[in-house]
Amino acid sequence: MKKELLFVINTLSRAGAETALLELLRIIAGIKDSNGNNKYNIDIYVLMGQGELAGKLPEGVNLLNKKYSHFSVLSNKGRHYMYRRIARQVFKNGAVFKNFFYIISNFADMARSHHIWPDKLLWRVLSDGAEFTEKEYDLAVSYIEGGSAYYTAEHVKAKKKAAFIHIDYKKAGYTRKLDKGCYDKFDMVFPISDEVKGQFLKVYPEYKDKTKVFHNIINQKRLRKLAKEPGGFNDSFDGIRLLTVGRLTYQKAYPIAIEAMKLLKEEGYNVRWYVLGEGPERQVLEQCISEAGLNGNFILCGAVDNPYPYYRQAGLYVHATRFEGKSIAIQEAQTLGCAVVASDSSGNREQVENGVDGILCSLNAVSVKNAIAGLLDNPAKRQEFGKKAAAKKITYENETRMLLALAEEQGI
Repeated sequence: MKKELLFVINTLSRAGAETALLELLRIIAGIKDSNGNNKYNIDIYVLMGQGELAGKLPEGVNLLNKKYSHFSVLSNKGRHYMYRRIARQVFKNGAVFKNFFYIISNFADMARSHHIWPDKLLWRVLSDGAEFTEKEYDLAVSYIEGGSAYYTAEHVKAKKKAAFIHIDYKKAGYTRKLDKGCYDKFDMVFPISDEVKGQFLKVYPEYKDKTKVFHNIINQKRLRKLAKEPGGFNDSFDGIRLLTVGRLTYQKAYPIAIEAMKLLKEEGYNVRWYVLGEGPERQVLEQCISEAGLNGNFILCGAVDNPYPYYRQAGLYVHATRFEGKSIAIQEAQTLGCAVVASDSSGNREQVENGVDGILCSLNAVSVKNAIAGLLDNPAKRQEFGKKAAAKKITYENETRMLLALAEEQGI
């Protein structure tokens, strides 16, 4: 009999974890039994019922949501839809009343630490107000932390459960108090890098024996093919293009990038910096760009369906972020032969070998500017880094087998 699998994720908008999930689903959906039939029945449930990537789900993957919006949560229409959905979902099943004291207590903790995380306060409420199913699965997978983990732990029937961790757990604002013991209910926890694993185990040292690294999956052959399709930059700029791919959020530290670009222009470098991605900080960043006198030189391009021609056409990829889990964007840039400048932060340092296939630098405008300028001044070094980055092979067979062993009730 076919094994029944469920994957749960918060949204299906264009971002690193969602992109990696689609690749994992393509692999599992393509696995056949001895008779040539699909070996697994795959369901997916999107907690927020929203995201433009649902249209890219592989054939055979069943979307469980009764109501679903294909608007990106980062677009204006998408944000309005999301707010309306949240307003409905927090009252469904009495979720907000059930969690009233939980919200107040955790809000007080955040206030004392001088950093309020509204999404962290709401994930459990949204989980309790979601749609439920009585179906029992052989394996249920929470593919991202927060709401999907709470939902999978507490509202899904499954013989085995696994949880993925994609971020530096503590820096992203999660605590044991917020989680309320949800990870006790998982058979395995899969951080996506060694650093993510280390940070998670600082919060949950007792889970060491059931925590194993599961690297993000990308299909290098597919990316290289997509990079040759029409698209990419459509301006006539004749200098060197810098590229960053990522949502417009605090984590990505774009104000530092804008200041670094201002310094590059003041020193006479003929460069433009392009950012592919959308997010809640667009208006703030547009003001920063204008105040720095960089209109037309630091360009927020928005989200695009196929970012890969941009990588291929860029002169240098820059990823100066505050923290990461393991960046899909860096993996994509390396696959497509980009030299990389990245901040020396969690996640990034595990992907870029300083002085071999890129440069790691401190996260401040002068350091970022100096790292970029050093490679702009040395085209041969830039080319050498790009070749070494492109030579990296990313495999995923072991990770996929490790996950599916749970569904087959085998040891890992």
